[in-house]
Amino acid sequence: MNPHSSKRMACAMTLAGLAALAGCAGMNRNVPSESPVSASSGPPVYACEQNLKFSVSFANDTAVLKGARGDDVLLRDAGGQGAQTVYSNQRLRAEFGLGAGGREAVLQYLQQPLMARCLRD
Repeated sequence: MNPHSSKRMACAMTLAGLAALAGCAGMNRNVPSESPVSASSGPPVYACEQNLKFSVSFANDTAVLKGARGDDVLLRDAGGQGAQTVYSNQRLRAEFGLGAGGREAVLQYLQQPLMARCLRD
């Protein structure tokens, strides 16, 4: 087997493994209660202190935040009470489902200490 064939085989096996994992991950859709958004309305948008604004999509114990500070993929953490959910990565910690109506969130940027309270539109 020549070196190019072995590289192609390794690449194909990696892609097949990733496809299998993605298929398994898609079978258990544990979506937080604060994201009942129809496909036509788009993901929820939060407006925060410090003039921050972001949208968030939830799927498979992850939250994907898209905003002016870039995109962040956060993994679900233990914590929160009731409808509250907590997600984090090395850069950011986010807590959703706060406030009387569950429409509030708190973002805590870890590397550059900043905390912002947010409200879903």
